Amino acid sequence: MGEYARLHGWVSGIVQGVGFRYFTQRKADRFGLTGWVRNLPDDRVEFVAEGPKGVLQDFLKEINTGPSAGKVDKVEVIWDNYKGEFTEFRIGL
Repeated sequence: MGEYARLHGWVSGIVQGVGFRYFTQRKADRFGLTGWVRNLPDDRVEFVAEGPKGVLQDFLKEINTGPSAGKVDKVEVIWDNYKGEFTEFRIGL
């Protein structure tokens, strides 16, 4: 499966009120990733995902596209070491 990693990201654009959190959760579940996604008060969406680095890269491509009802302007990410602290991918903390 390759090296495991952690991806922490912030998504800007039309990403709240368009199903973005549910889109992110569905994609993470499809890829077998763990972590969380939540809305932020500044209209961005924040997420943390853990899993194989190559899978996380594919997941990130999906996040950059977003759901059809939304519009992703920018995705900022930080790659970090895998911590293994999640058992599933959920909405909220």
